[in-house]
Amino acid sequence: MPTYETIRLERDGTTTRVTLCRPDIRNAFNEVMIRELRESFAGIEKDNGCRCVVLSGEGKSFCAGADLHWMGRVVNYGYEENYQDSLALAKLMREIYDCRKPVIGRINGAAIGGGTGLVAVCDIVLAAEDAVFSFSEVKIGLVPACISPFVLKRVGERYGREYFLTGKRLNASEALACGLCNRVVPLSELDLLVGEYVEALSTSGPQAVATAKRMVRDVADMSLEDAGPYTAKMITELRLSDEGQEGMKAFLDRRTPSWR
Repeated sequence: MPTYETIRLERDGTTTRVTLCRPDIRNAFNEVMIRELRESFAGIEKDNGCRCVVLSGEGKSFCAGADLHWMGRVVNYGYEENYQDSLALAKLMREIYDCRKPVIGRINGAAIGGGTGLVAVCDIVLAAEDAVFSFSEVKIGLVPACISPFVLKRVGERYGREYFLTGKRLNASEALACGLCNRVVPLSELDLLVGEYVEALSTSGPQAVATAKRMVRDVADMSLEDAGPYTAKMITELRLSDEGQEGMKAFLDRRTPSWR
């Protein structure tokens, strides 16, 4: 695993664990962390030995959003510097969202501002019951711009309007109710729950999982007329693929498929 300044990568079997490692400032991100996360997910994308990713934070917080020291520099940026800086964050969110490997968000504590964006781009979000969430940008005269497409995909316009405009803090139960989280458990049970999802993902066909992720992304924005041919082509290609053939034959032969 590569070594980074602000994050830690670890391999646990076929699972890659990506941990934000700035616990002294609640894992707040800056341009270095953004760059290192982009590099790490680019490597994960190409890693055929990786079946799923667990994204979490070291210490008591998941991610407190933007680092104040970084913001102190940003406040003096001109338009082009601001644009390129923001574009890097937008690209990071898209790259995690589009990663072929399923990404589990292990939300061990507070996720604030852009940290909640990192929550939203995960496929499955498992949170500790004392975690808190907030889109607090409006409190300093900004908006959650780069993360908004992904948050709205998870919670919809109804909750987006409420939370983006008020900047209110959500507890884990509220985050679960609006769809930002999939499951909420006591912190002491979080790793056990993560392990259950890792096991479920590792027993599924890798190509099928990647295709299912792409299908959810694409079909959600399609008309029914376009979705029919698109999905028929998708399942046809999977049935004819090596993985699909192996999976169907294993099922018919009542044996375990090769990827398990």
